[in-house]
Amino acid sequence: MNMFRRILPLAALLIAGCASNANVADADRVARNVILFLGDGMGVSTVTAARIFDGQSRGEPGEENSLSFEAFPQLALVKTYNTNQQVPDSAGTATAIHTGTKTRAGVINIGPEARRRSCEEGLANRLRTIGEIVLSTGRSLGIVTTTRVTHATPATVFAQSPERHWESDAYQSEEAAAAGCRDIATQLTALAPGAGPSIVLGGGLREFRGRGLGGMRRTADQDLVAGWLAASGKRRFIDTREALAGLDPGEQVLGLFADSHLTYVAEREEPTSEPTLQEMTAAAIDYLEARGEGYYLLVEGGRIDHGHHDGYPGYALLETQAFAEAVSIALDKVDLEETLILVTADHSHVFSHGGYPTRGNPILGLVVENDLSGEPRAEPHIAADGQPYTSLGYLNGPGAVSGPRPRPDTGVHAMAQSLIPFERTGIDGTVSNSESHGGEDVALYAIGPGSEAVGGVIEQNRIFGIMMDAFGLAD
Repeated sequence: MNMFRRILPLAALLIAGCASNANVADADRVARNVILFLGDGMGVSTVTAARIFDGQSRGEPGEENSLSFEAFPQLALVKTYNTNQQVPDSAGTATAIHTGTKTRAGVINIGPEARRRSCEEGLANRLRTIGEIVLSTGRSLGIVTTTRVTHATPATVFAQSPERHWESDAYQSEEAAAAGCRDIATQLTALAPGAGPSIVLGGGLREFRGRGLGGMRRTADQDLVAGWLAASGKRRFIDTREALAGLDPGEQVLGLFADSHLTYVAEREEPTSEPTLQEMTAAAIDYLEARGEGYYLLVEGGRIDHGHHDGYPGYALLETQAFAEAVSIALDKVDLEETLILVTADHSHVFSHGGYPTRGNPILGLVVENDLSGEPRAEPHIAADGQPYTSLGYLNGPGAVSGPRPRPDTGVHAMAQSLIPFERTGIDGTVSNSESHGGEDVALYAIGPGSEAVGGVIEQNRIFGIMMDAFGLAD
């Protein structure tokens, strides 16, 4: 919180200074750098709730607060559907953003003609990644995420796969491997020295190591990280937050700080070797700026999505707050005359903010209404079933109530109540009651060269064109 209070005033000044120029930006202004901040699952209802949560965390009522990116001068609504689904998944949406082509749910940079999990069709319908395009211009490429680096969204920067869950060969069929499909971790580490991302920071070490080394891969002693390091003397692997200090811009950097996803902000315990999203963002920008080549950087707040899936709005809001702080850090570090910053989500969630709570009602608390004179009542409002209720809840998910509804829990660690018991079978055969994505539009916020193209209601794959145009490249 202290870091946020320090950074926000400076960020506000930067925004104010550039906002006056943003609307008169020349069409021929070319961005040297593009940073895409993607809040996975950060729908408009999440932004609203996080705005209030962030203000209340500083003792304010919250409603009048603004997150760092909400002051950006350009705004659009983005349609998120996949070509085969009305409500999308992250693989298809991130592919749209990173290739300019809408496609099916569940595939990584594979065209819509290919069916999911078909290796042959996937190989025949590969889409060129944003990573390939950016690197071909001599720019650098970076990825920062709080998820596994092989997860759907970061994977769309560098990989092609007809199945998002083929992060390692643990879930990939032998037939698919024999047909020529490589798992996502292999695709990242098999890139030639100097090729691929210059810096990758996140989680997911288990996808790179065999089961004998505590990982997921089928070959017990396989270690893709060791092989990646052995291929070049100009590569560095890091696994602690302390190692983020003083990165050499002449080395490729792979930072894997957790076996799977990084720990939720709500569950972090200090001291820890895991860096925060803010720390990774700062280190990646410093590193990429020092390379002096211009760059594309993806920064994903990936666990916003997971908080919602798990039914914990407090977790999602803490992750969104950290995400907004990371945007503030970027504003503090880059030159907005040469850097386009975009902030968006890949999709929303069935996450609702309702009832009639009084002004300043704790966003994670029970709803207290106003009386007939417009003043706050002394006690929470009671629903027709005799129980109080929270203003935040879900249409479906693990908090579904069967039988008489109990009094809801409140606070950061409370699971919110939901309406519909929801079950789906995963790739490993396990059944999950995870809350689902939502299908409504998400917001796109923009500042810097090329931001004037952001406006109206747009298709999600148009974001790719906006980034290419800002770089001065044909989309």
